[in-house]
This record gives sequence, structure tokens and C-alpha cells, in this order.
Amino acid sequence: MAHMNRYTAKKDFPVSQVRRFLEPGPIVLVSSKWKGRTNIMTMGWHTVMEFTPSLVGCVISSGNHSHHIIRGSGECVINLPTATLTDTVVKIGNTSGAEIDKFREFNLTPDKGELVGAPLIRECHACFECRLYDDALVDKYDFFIFEVVKAHAAATPKYPETLHYTGDGVFMLSGKTISRKGLFRPGML
Repeated sequence: MAHMNRYTAKKDFPVSQVRRFLEPGPIVLVSSKWKGRTNIMTMGWHTVMEFTPSLVGCVISSGNHSHHIIRGSGECVINLPTATLTDTVVKIGNTSGAEIDKFREFNLTPDKGELVGAPLIRECHACFECRLYDDALVDKYDFFIFEVVKAHAAATPKYPETLHYTGDGVFMLSGKTISRKGLFRPGML
């Protein structure tokens, strides 16, 4: 019996496409409101930075309509859509809130936040009310650090089917879950 190599040979890969493997989390819809105008943007890159306080970092391009609204208000809601909203997520990402009311255009329901003025999106599985925590990297990198000040999540399903963007219009869906609770030590990840 021939020895099977446990490792697959690797070849050069374009560095501009590493997002295909390294995107850190699910696609989210970021809703915002300032001076009576609301907006929703699709976001594919964000990262949890701290647990207490609950800090989330993300890049919102200065060319994006939401950048100016969030910079002005200092608030937003990070909403977690599920796979059922895939087409809506793509359509939101392909339009500008400077030209249309995305809530009305895409039949989404704005709900009032408890601690921020930005609306929650009722059709999403979870909604995280955020306030700008640190803007030191906004001017140089468009990198916002938000504190989640209030979280809302549907009780079921416990592990919703979320979207993960790999580039070029291709999404992966979150798959089955596996548990290693017996091996896990707090602070390990």
C-alpha cells in the first residue's frame, strides 16, 4: 500500500484573492440614520476586537454613503441576515442610499433601537446596536471601532444559516456545527 501524503501540494495564489479564505465572518447589513435620512449597506468584513466592552472593528469606505451618515451620527446597527435574504443583500450592496430609500425599495422593516437612533432591520436574525467607540483609524484607513451597546437575537435557530462572501459574487453558507466543548479552555480563542 502506497503511503498517502496527508498534505495537498500548494501552488501560487493571487494575494488579491486571499479574502476567499480569510473573510472573518458573515455578511452583515449595517443600518444608519442621521439628519432624518436612513441607509443600509452590505458589509463583508468586520472583526470582533474585544468581549468586554463588546468591540467590533470594520472598514466603511469614505466613498460609501453610509460612511458619512455613521461619521456624523456616531452610531449604527449591525444586522445579521440569513441565507433567505441573499438576493436582498446583493441588491442592497449594488445600490446607493444617496439615490433610494433602501428600506422601502427592498421591503425591509425598520424597528426602533433602544439605545441608538439607527433603525434595526426586523427581517434579520440578530441586530446589534452600536456606538462609535474609537475613530483614531477612520481618517487614515476608514476603520471604525464600534461598541455594541445592545444586542437583539432570535431564539431560534440557535445557529442560523449565514452568508459568507468569497469574492466575485460567490457566497458560502454556514454549515453544520461541531462541538469540542470538552477540549475548550476559556480564553483559548
